[in-house]
Amino acid sequence: MSTPQPRSTGDGATDTTPRQASTAGDDEPRAGTNDAAGARSEPPGDAARAAQAALGDAVQPGAGEVTATVIVNAPAAQVFEALLAWERQSDWIPFTRVRLVDGDGGEGSSIEAVTQVGPAVLRDEMRVIKVDRPYEIRVVHYGRVLRGPGVMRCTPMGGDRTQVVWHEWFHLPGGTAGKVAWPVLWPGSKVSLTQALRRFARMVEAGELP
Repeated sequence: MSTPQPRSTGDGATDTTPRQASTAGDDEPRAGTNDAAGARSEPPGDAARAAQAALGDAVQPGAGEVTATVIVNAPAAQVFEALLAWERQSDWIPFTRVRLVDGDGGEGSSIEAVTQVGPAVLRDEMRVIKVDRPYEIRVVHYGRVLRGPGVMRCTPMGGDRTQVVWHEWFHLPGGTAGKVAWPVLWPGSKVSLTQALRRFARMVEAGELP
């Protein structure tokens, strides 16, 4: 998997701008391998494989690639549980309300995130396909506009510090809905994702999450 080179933001966080993935095969998450985040990646279990089969082409990486990362001054286990508190994402992702639709938040669970910026409303439907404590969470976006896999990884750095990497491979949408929503989503995703992770880090360090 290739990852864009991050730009330093001066406060422990970095962000990268979206780029066109060279090929789906180059950037597709690979089971049982180490990838750019340095996190452990194991083959999915039966539940995850069944969920992937039901999601069709949404499991394949799209060409719209977004990456953000931040360093959190907290142990990986604590950071991981904070990421897995899905509905608390409403507290640190701007303009977004997140709810657990079904399941316990683990593998096979369904999540809905609704983002509203002015009159524009974007509904994001996700399925959790892998939870590997305290290293990695994988999801698949399977909604009408947002489709493609995503991953959040925690890498212990020593001294109770953890690197968090959030990586998405969105399908570039077509149709009327996609043409309207994507210009709103895309400029926000490459900036707001890092801003959201910074807020997440502050809340974890202050003991406000999970």
